[in-house]
Amino acid sequence: MNSRERLLAAVRREPHGRAPVWIMRQAGRYLPEYRELKSRHDFVTLVRTPDLATEVTLQPLRRFPLDAAILFSDILVVPEALGVPYRFRESGGIQMDRALATPADLAALSAEGAADRLGYVYDTLRLLRAELGASKALLGFAGSPWTLACYLVDGGSAEGFPRTLALARNEPAAFARLLETLADTVAEYLRRQLEAGADAVQVFDSWAGLLAGAEYEALSLRWTRAVLDRLPAGAPVILYAKGKSAEARALAGTGAAVLGVDWELPLSRVRALAGRPVCLQGNLDPEWMTRDPEAAAGAARAVLADNAGDPGHIFNLGHGITPEARIETVAAVVAAVVGSGD
Repeated sequence: MNSRERLLAAVRREPHGRAPVWIMRQAGRYLPEYRELKSRHDFVTLVRTPDLATEVTLQPLRRFPLDAAILFSDILVVPEALGVPYRFRESGGIQMDRALATPADLAALSAEGAADRLGYVYDTLRLLRAELGASKALLGFAGSPWTLACYLVDGGSAEGFPRTLALARNEPAAFARLLETLADTVAEYLRRQLEAGADAVQVFDSWAGLLAGAEYEALSLRWTRAVLDRLPAGAPVILYAKGKSAEARALAGTGAAVLGVDWELPLSRVRALAGRPVCLQGNLDPEWMTRDPEAAAGAARAVLADNAGDPGHIFNLGHGITPEARIETVAAVVAAVVGSGD
């Protein structure tokens, strides 16, 4: 069974020997070859240039026996396609070209043809599909409507995204129209990714943890369901909602084929909460990747043991790999998972 077949079997919860393995945000600053490329090109150029994005995507696969290539891109390409460019601050974090502070700002987004303006992403996926052939899986992704709205309204990274919460509460009709625009664009974007060769797509609701109760349903889950409902029937979708492991039943209710799980709860507990059989992705604490290789490998084996052999499991980190990760530790963790099927 090759990597691509293993992924699809895991999603369907069929026996596949061992868990497929990849690492959330698997390309990045922990790799010297990425740092060398980044010294010559800024991040946005890397994302927008298919040849360069393909090279960055493939770098981790040359080092580690991973089962999938994760598209090198950013969730903020969607706001950019809507007319709000982004960049990275020298001090860290994201800076949008402008903040959407009023209902008029929200209405001025360039929604018509937004997914068409992301052709460079589809070109990258086609290059990757040709490079990988049928043996390795290829994953695309997008941000959730709620998470993208946070960056758009606050104008970039912000502690707690207070402007977004205020606008959502004070101008609910206008904010709902923003979320609808984002849901339509994200759904079309993901559909086009699947057409360009992605085997599965992931929706990142990175700021789901800011919401609770009825607000979580109204501002996040409702619009995540809208995205999934617009995709082809049976499309393998991975839903990752950071800080929401305890709400696995609500997440499973979106119809996502796979739930990405952070490290707050054991996989066994999330399975019990989900309320239906579902494939889980996760959930090693990324901090382990900065530690001793053997200790981290042991932690990975503990995640596999907690899964108790359920075939619906994709091994991953509970959040993105950090620049401080040690290459020898990443190698040890991947080897531990790959060796678990021997």
